[in-house]
Parts: sequence; C-alpha cells; structure tokens
Amino acid sequence: PIVTILVTAKTEDREPVLVGYGVKVDHEIRRRPRKTDVPQAQVAATATSARAKPLVRKLAKDLGVALDSVTPTGVGGVITREDVLGSAQNGHAPNQGKAPSVGADRQPVRGVQRAMADAMVRSAFTAPHVTEWVEVDVSRTLELVARLRSHGAFEGIRVTPLTIVAAAVIQSVKKYPRINSTWLETSEGADILTHQDVHLGIAADTPRGLLVPSVKSAGAMELPELARSIHTLIETARAGRSTPADLTGGTITITNVGVFGVDGGTPIINPGESAILAVGRILDRPWVVDGVVSVRPIMQLSMSFDHRVIDGALGSRALVSMANFLADPTVEILMERATE
Repeated sequence: PIVTILVTAKTEDREPVLVGYGVKVDHEIRRRPRKTDVPQAQVAATATSARAKPLVRKLAKDLGVALDSVTPTGVGGVITREDVLGSAQNGHAPNQGKAPSVGADRQPVRGVQRAMADAMVRSAFTAPHVTEWVEVDVSRTLELVARLRSHGAFEGIRVTPLTIVAAAVIQSVKKYPRINSTWLETSEGADILTHQDVHLGIAADTPRGLLVPSVKSAGAMELPELARSIHTLIETARAGRSTPADLTGGTITITNVGVFGVDGGTPIINPGESAILAVGRILDRPWVVDGVVSVRPIMQLSMSFDHRVIDGALGSRALVSMANFLADPTVEILMERATE
C-alpha cells in the first residue's frame, strides 16, 4: 500500500500538502492509482479456455498434446483422460509436421506398428500397473528340457525353456483363474470377465515390430502340442503371415526378454488382459542350496498386473506358483495330472 503523509499544520498562506505530490485543493488527498496485480493462476486460466483436472493436464503434457486442441466431452466442457488419449492417437501433438533436424531420420508409423503403439498407450494410461519379480533356480527346468528333446513324443518339435514357462503360466491360471481376466467398463460401472480358456499370448520380435499372437485354448493342450504351437506361432509372425485371429483374443501374455540378454523388466499389459510375464535370461550365479553356496542357472520372472483386477496378494501368489513350477517342473506336472 502507498503511505500517505499529510502535513496538517495550516497557516494563512499554506495548504495541507501531500509530500511529494504538491498542493491539493479542497483538502482532498490525492493518491497514486494502485496497480492491480493479476494472480498468476488467473493469467494461466485466461491464456487457455481448456478446463481439465491436474492429472489430465499432466497426461496431456506427457503425451505432447495441446489442451486447446482437444474437444472436451466431460460434463460442463471438462476435458477427460479419454479425450486426451484420443487426441494423442489422432496425432494432435504440437510437434506434428515439424521439420526434422539436419541429419535426422524420420520414418512414418503406420499399420501394425501404429496399432501396437496406440494399444500400449491405452494400456499404460488406463490400467494401474503393478510389477513384481522373483528369481528362481531353473536347474531342473533345463534338465527336463534336455530329456524332452530326446523323448520320442517330442521328435521334430522345438523344445526350449519357454515351453516350460508356458506350462507354468497355464498351471498358475488353473490355480488362480483371476489372472486370466479382462476389465470391462459398463454403463453401470465395471465388470471383471474371467475367461475359462487360456489363450496364451507370446510376444514376438518381427521385422514389422512387436507382435503378440496367441495360442488359442493353450490350457487344454498336452505339452508336445503346446511346444509345437508356440514355435509355429512365432515363426508365422516373423514371416509376416499372422492372421487377425492370431493377433487378437489373448487372455494372458509371456514376453521373453531374456533372448536379448536382459535380466527382467516392467512389461506393459496387453490391452484386454490383466497380466503379463517377462522372462529374463538364464545366468549362472552363486546360489545357496542346503546351506552350501554353489553355482546355479538363475532366471528372473517379472509379472505386471492390472491392480483393478488383481490385488497384491493374488499377484504374488500367482507369480510364486510359476516360480515353484520352474524350480521343479516334473513334480508339478505329476501333481497336476494326479488332481485331474
């Protein structure tokens, strides 16, 4: 505020004076007009008419979407999360069409690659992801793989540790069916659809990018048929011959990042599913067995799951059941058959 100093002494030849402003007529105090400071928040609100909650604004910033380019569908003209995601998928980012810098290589994203990118964005910003991991000694898994390769029932069939991992996931689904579910938004809220069949997705690195074909009704297959189906599915995807039916309808997925020399990761759930298992590389490491340190082949399993469908306790139990299967697959397979 401005401080006003008034000289009150008055004589015949003097008038009250506002120091620094000169003589005032009729004894009125002359004040300097005060500057009105506009709050920063008000300036920001004036700069754009877009209305959105803070989390939605952050999402738009992360995706590079200008809020003033988004058409709101929320009550009272509020921009929703879905509005921002839809705008991002339609390419309404501020840098769209920007000329590449010198020496840059710009490639269009189309077809399968664009569809997969859109699907990953939808999943990452819709399903609340939780990732847990566990390490397991896979000595007995490798022994079983070696025996199966020489077994007559597997003649001409490619058997790998991934075959046993797939069996472990299927067995875990039978114990904990909720991990084989889909979250469905409805007009009345939401439903959780738990699938009876296990359509096992296998993430495959192909010349066209990441594809996730699925083995339909994998839970009903014997091990030789499962091994053959996985190998055929991956080779078909790499050859670019996957059908739309192959690439849709999965209920739970395995991604084998170990083939790239990676120990583990935090995989993004395939849209329409509630869990995905990342399989790391097998690495010889010191391991305590019966109180003695020895070198064992160790694998890390990382499972991401949708926390709306699967809580932490269920996710942990399901992951540990997969690890237990890989620690002693022969016993687990025999126990499973005994209970059928």
